[in-house]
Amino acid sequence: MTRTNILEKRQAFKAMHADGCFLLPNPWDLGSARFLAGMGFKAIASSSAGYAWTKGRPDGQLSREDVLNHLHQLVEVVDVPVNADFENGFAVDEDELEESIGLLLDTGVAGFSLEDSTGDAEEPLMPIEEAARRISIARALIDSTGHEVVLVGRAENFFVGVPDLDDTLERLKAYSEAGADCLYAPGIRTEQEIRAVVQAVAPKPVNVLIGWDSDLTLQTLGNMGVRRVSVGGALARTAWGGFIQAAQGLTEGRFNFTNAAPAAELNKRFS
Repeated sequence: MTRTNILEKRQAFKAMHADGCFLLPNPWDLGSARFLAGMGFKAIASSSAGYAWTKGRPDGQLSREDVLNHLHQLVEVVDVPVNADFENGFAVDEDELEESIGLLLDTGVAGFSLEDSTGDAEEPLMPIEEAARRISIARALIDSTGHEVVLVGRAENFFVGVPDLDDTLERLKAYSEAGADCLYAPGIRTEQEIRAVVQAVAPKPVNVLIGWDSDLTLQTLGNMGVRRVSVGGALARTAWGGFIQAAQGLTEGRFNFTNAAPAAELNKRFS
């Protein structure tokens, strides 16, 4: 992938955040990434959980090197922009964070998110000031290197068992002020919660996760002011659900592959 192509992807991705509402599906491996890009989606996003499961590991348990390699491969295998789930930056201090982000920018991703989770069940969220400082470090590095990459600030409250909307809004506003281009609070579900987030950080764009059966549509979310919608590990979980059901049938001596995709269709997609 040439630098010109990477720059074009990044500019296209940034422009997608200017108005309207777009869908950002999350593949879990290279095949699913190529399939989604081939369906006409204008951009894709990595899934930390989806990829971890392909490696036989739980979400959050992969190394920085493994994640960077995966992101580099995603960028190489599709012609559309890739947004990276970069978890909490794989860093314990500011120097390591700068190193991590520098390596991430070199993969060619068009955007990435930094979350404020710690991985510690006792203290699952970073202090707001620390998390905002990390966003500001990422912002400064993006600007100083000339990479036109979309920076997403994530408040993980609803994902880590601290579903405090007021704290979520305070965090998102702090991350916006620290330089995040787009704001994201995975786990919010209600129209009231979504509207509150959109209003709190306006006019900056907001990403909403829909990873469960929902009556909300892309049009409805767009009318609420949401700029982009991702699905996290939902596609991977759907694939695993079909696999588990078929595998369970094998343990019972049954061969139930009624939902299996035709081999000819897959071969055609990947030819």
